Amino acid sequence: MKAASITTHESSFQSSGLDSFGKKFILTEGTFTIKGTTETIKIMDCARDNGDKSFFYQEETAKKKITLHFTMGYLKGDIATLTKQHVSVPFVVGRNGLIYNLFASKYWSYHLGPGAIGGNTEMSKECIGIEISNIGPLKLIGNNLVTTYSDTDVYCSLAETQYYTKLSTKFRGNEYFATFTNVQYDAIGKLIKFLCAKYNIQKKFLNEPSRYEIMTEAGFRDFNGIVSHANCRADKADIGPAFDWNKVIQAVNS
Repeated sequence: MKAASITTHESSFQSSGLDSFGKKFILTEGTFTIKGTTETIKIMDCARDNGDKSFFYQEETAKKKITLHFTMGYLKGDIATLTKQHVSVPFVVGRNGLIYNLFASKYWSYHLGPGAIGGNTEMSKECIGIEISNIGPLKLIGNNLVTTYSDTDVYCSLAETQYYTKLSTKFRGNEYFATFTNVQYDAIGKLIKFLCAKYNIQKKFLNEPSRYEIMTEAGFRDFNGIVSHANCRADKADIGPAFDWNKVIQAVNS
């Protein structure tokens, strides 16, 4: 899908509630106060119309970390994939800045994956996952950037610089990444602030260059704050230096 078409794609889900598999969701927007402040956040409850809850465990677990991911997909497919088995997260942030809540953040589902530092089960339970709708790494073919799924799946041209970031040094083998939108950064920052206050998670970020590196098992287990998938899986590129961490850090600490 071309980057220029994503706005229409997301608007379609917002109006129809249908994901790419044809599953129907009931979308209900709510406004919540961030604990200890007068600031509010809007979150869209995104529940299966048939009441299906089979993709997460209704088990309350203590929360110690927030883990950022990008979906390597588009919103309808993101929602579809994250609601078909026990591999999910409570929150998905669209490119339009809407925050979709798939299940209560006090519960859990697998989201770090096999081989995750500290153990997939244990760490998935204590990490609140946030998926950012973003296609991720891009490949240069001619004057176009294509997705990793197909050499004919053109995302944008080199002239459309608003849609991609070129790194000076490759991150985990990738030079080009799809950009995130300003409203996504705003939403992510506010959501992290909301969750940190709700669960008493420290508003702590790793410093560079550790922010982009795999952590030790003890370091990951003991960390209380905000990490990314790349910190616990050497085979993952979410989320590296193509992401404007400073925007999020400033928003969280504002």
